[in-house]
Amino acid sequence: MTIEEMKQKKKEKGYSYARISELSGVPLGTVQKIFSGETTCPRYDTKAALEKVFDEPSFMVREEAGFPVHTQGSYTVDDYRALPEDRRVELIDGYFYDMASPSFLHQQIAGEVHRQIANYIMENGGSCKPLIAPVDVQLDCDEKTMVQPDVGILCHDDRVKRWGVYGAPDFVLEVTSPSTRRKDHIKKLSKYVEAGVREYWILDPYQQKLLVYYLENEEDSWPILYGLDQPVPVRIYDGKLEIKFDYIKKWIEETRL
Repeated sequence: MTIEEMKQKKKEKGYSYARISELSGVPLGTVQKIFSGETTCPRYDTKAALEKVFDEPSFMVREEAGFPVHTQGSYTVDDYRALPEDRRVELIDGYFYDMASPSFLHQQIAGEVHRQIANYIMENGGSCKPLIAPVDVQLDCDEKTMVQPDVGILCHDDRVKRWGVYGAPDFVLEVTSPSTRRKDHIKKLSKYVEAGVREYWILDPYQQKLLVYYLENEEDSWPILYGLDQPVPVRIYDGKLEIKFDYIKKWIEETRL
């Protein structure tokens, strides 16, 4: 969808700049610059986030394809598994969320964190398993949530199934973007807390910040904000594993965000 097409849909829907910012997760100032013409070539992630605001409902299961047709909020894991293999979505509380292909930087970041975790586990003879997307993780017993965390650590062998993971990983990292920020900070945080994830990290390459939630102890569950200029301890390993961000910080600074 072009910017001109989005401008036309903005008029049709009567959306204000503030409403577009709220729905997309794109900063208000950036929205204003794009729609005023001051910014003529927005970043891919920004444009994708804006397109979702003006698209028709983000996902509709086609009856003629043999899939059941439901309203958003009533989809189940069975509907998720019936999707075409090339359709990448997440299912949260019965709602489908389309997932754009991750950027090269996104994959670099997730891959580097996964590498450090995997190396630590192997070098120390650990029994936990490192995870990297795409791996299906069914969080809820109510059959209405299936997510694909960017990086994870799973320490329960009985949760490993042929198709993926049934139950909560012990550790989850999400690499956020303008199009996923609201989902990562609100919806997924809530779901991970409810499911029993012990530690949740949200890495924002745009702000070069890392938000860490240690969820195992309610009295110690306030998030901690880190920059990327120091190693950050993984608390489920009592800080013995520290993730270093030297390469990640360099890659971010070399990439036009």
